[in-house]
Amino acid sequence: MYFKSKKISLVILGITALLISRAMFAFIDDPEGPNLLVVTVVALVIYFPALMVYKFNFPITRLKRLSLAIFVQILIVTGLYFLVMFV
Repeated sequence: MYFKSKKISLVILGITALLISRAMFAFIDDPEGPNLLVVTVVALVIYFPALMVYKFNFPITRLKRLSLAIFVQILIVTGLYFLVMFV
């Protein structure tokens, strides 16, 4: 899959950050559900490190950089989840 625009990759990273953030709070047992502001802030915390990984000039294709950035997002969410649940 080849993206003609770099903005599409950034939008994909943003949407992925929101979805992963929402999924993280879905696993936490809260009767009221996740707060929209908290989900958005955590999505920003997830998005910016992944953006730095995506923007770093690796000698790989854009699709592989996008996959690496999404993997970084998953690692960050996993760490945050364990931090919230066990600390």
